[in-house]
Amino acid sequence: MKLFFALALLICVAAAVSAQAPARPAGALRTAWGDPDITGLFTTDDELGVPFERPPQFGDRQVVTAEEFAQRQTQAERQEEADREQIVAPRQTAEGGPVGGGTGPPSHWIERGKPSRRTSLVIDPPDGRIPFLNDEARRRGAAASARTPEGILFAGPEDLDKYDRCITRGFPHVIFPTIYDNTSQIVQGPGYVSIRYEMIHDARVIPLDNRPHLSPSIRSYFGDSRGHWEGDTLVVDVTNFSKNAGYRGATTNLHVTERFRRTDATTVHYELTVEDPTTFSRPWTASLDLRKDARQVQVPEYACHEGNYAMFNILSGARAGEKASSGER
Repeated sequence: MKLFFALALLICVAAAVSAQAPARPAGALRTAWGDPDITGLFTTDDELGVPFERPPQFGDRQVVTAEEFAQRQTQAERQEEADREQIVAPRQTAEGGPVGGGTGPPSHWIERGKPSRRTSLVIDPPDGRIPFLNDEARRRGAAASARTPEGILFAGPEDLDKYDRCITRGFPHVIFPTIYDNTSQIVQGPGYVSIRYEMIHDARVIPLDNRPHLSPSIRSYFGDSRGHWEGDTLVVDVTNFSKNAGYRGATTNLHVTERFRRTDATTVHYELTVEDPTTFSRPWTASLDLRKDARQVQVPEYACHEGNYAMFNILSGARAGEKASSGER
């Protein structure tokens, strides 16, 4: 709650400073107090179809060929046609992405972006693959990606992943696109930058005043962020992750460096470099573009707890299964 009060205060301060400042020349991408201006409502929908890691068939290529791109365009056109369905027919297989298998929501619930020429969000190493240190690290990474593991008893909410429990999607997962709700809002005030994410309405306040990181004894899912400007690029150093943060199998040694840079009036380029010598054999980097969408005027409410029927049904189903196994009625 304190974080949201701080975010609201930061928005008010930024608005007040801007209102009192003299008019700035058109196209000057600077705040009223002189920092590079990276504010705005952004979406990463156009990166939705880009794999996080590069499929092996692309090798070291960062973009697809003209023929491969044409195939992506054709696939997008077919998907647009499927999105027009009004009645959801049972799906017989588990193939086809997040709505494949069983009877799921209508396809138009899933957000779509434009076809991309990119082959992966990971841009370094050159093969676009996460460089896990060993098989144990790779196993942890796979387990983290699976979120709630299979084969557990679901004795209580704690057996489910923090994302399934509406606690947090986690950092830096939260900025990368998922099936929907890919909006981020960046606001700035003198000495601070704050970022609010649509998914589970996570938010963070990043101080820019050269203060040291918190004590290593204080840890959280989002870590501890400290920012500074390098020219027109905001560089954010993030440490102090909790043992349960577990980004792609990382441990508490996780160290993340973010870079935000305005590239034009509607785009902020984002890069993320990840280090953990106990999980990865070398640092690796992923990137994407945050783009403004004229249709967006606010961050929609993400009523996760209010609509979390899945957790209730999973737990009640597990109890019903136990009764059936024991012969109870």
